[in-house]
Amino acid sequence: MKLPPGPKTPEIVQLLQWVANPLTLMDDCAKKYGDMFSLWVSGNGKPIVFLSNPQAIKEVFTADYKQFDTGPANQLAKPILGQYSLMLMDGDRHRRERQLLMPPFHGERMKTYGQLIQDITLAVTDEWEIGQKFSVREVMQEISLRVILQAVFGLQEGTRSQQLRQLLSEMLDEISSPFNSVLLFFPVLQKDLGAWSPWGRFLHRQQEISKLLYAEIKERREKPDPSRTDILSLLMSARDENDRPMTDAELHDELRSLLVAGHETTATSLAWALYSIHRVPGVLDKLLQEIDSLGNNPDPAAFAKLPYLTAVCNETLRIYPILFITFGRIVKSPIEITGHLFEPGTQLAACIYLTHRREDIYPEPDKFKPERFLERQFSPYEYFPFGGGNRRCLGIALAPFEMKLVLGTILSRWQLALADKRPVRPIRRGFTLGPSGGVRMVVCDRHHQKSRIVETTV
Repeated sequence: MKLPPGPKTPEIVQLLQWVANPLTLMDDCAKKYGDMFSLWVSGNGKPIVFLSNPQAIKEVFTADYKQFDTGPANQLAKPILGQYSLMLMDGDRHRRERQLLMPPFHGERMKTYGQLIQDITLAVTDEWEIGQKFSVREVMQEISLRVILQAVFGLQEGTRSQQLRQLLSEMLDEISSPFNSVLLFFPVLQKDLGAWSPWGRFLHRQQEISKLLYAEIKERREKPDPSRTDILSLLMSARDENDRPMTDAELHDELRSLLVAGHETTATSLAWALYSIHRVPGVLDKLLQEIDSLGNNPDPAAFAKLPYLTAVCNETLRIYPILFITFGRIVKSPIEITGHLFEPGTQLAACIYLTHRREDIYPEPDKFKPERFLERQFSPYEYFPFGGGNRRCLGIALAPFEMKLVLGTILSRWQLALADKRPVRPIRRGFTLGPSGGVRMVVCDRHHQKSRIVETTV
């Protein structure tokens, strides 16, 4: 079978380009080869076929889940997530685990997290002082990490919570640095050479995190409390169709996955949102008018229903998707996608970044225009920041909900401005796409009830 066209450069060159400058690589390939091309960037010696045509993406997302394997395509993430992570599972096992994990992230459970998210946002930002400069990504990471620890674990402030926060922040910052990102894509470099080596430090922190997670699981097993509504308690009480609970190892790896994937991604999206809100003329004014319409001390869930705030979050996730591509699907039996026949072993990936920047779907795709989400509805094959099909992210409801509550709470209480007029560019942070420099902002003033100072753009 002939693969779609792609660069002729050696695999090692393509992989280094993918690690160092993925956006330029994808843009160049889309211009030269169109909306279906092949790149040797998997890190396992096999090519990935990139798809950015909505019809092709629809055919992949709606195909029988038994048509593909995804776990083997995600093996590079195994050191971070663990072998029992949902992201590394396939087939019936993946379906069973997903059914166990889904309920806490949807429906009525969401409402119980609303007040928690607002309280944590207030607690973190109430420490700000007028004139203070800060890294938005670091503050948003502090908020989202506290949210995930309390919503997922039910951990209140205490020694174990503080230790987990510190260890997770250190581990993610280190492994997500531009230099150490290389380690994730070249397993041959993952050598434990002691505490002074990058991989050695990473493994040591992983072990410390695991001790804390297993200690929490053990404590919950010994002292069950049916009144608890945190996600760990719900998972521990969940049973599959054979009445089998999750094992300690399965719980550990799923919790680790939720901790890593569930807070870093949301924090990054919040940083991008605050950057665009304060950089693009008119956006902040419209948001403040909409937030003011709620009156004083609105219910936290009211923020989630605001149309323009929702559009701002959607546009943030469109123009700055956290992941460049969806999880790769490895073909198990011959399949035809938009007239192209793919043989078993071929890895297909819907390209979120390129699809979200198609000019035929999003006119002026490089411009931050929240109004586009008020003017039309996009299909799940044109807009899919959380992936699609049976591999869609579990956080598809919780993450935007958290984004809207955090943004609404901050903007209703503080006047901020960008501390630097220079544009912030996207850079790789591990497997994700984050803002260079973390976005620097300055605290200008407090908003007092309904009095606003809305001129904050620089």
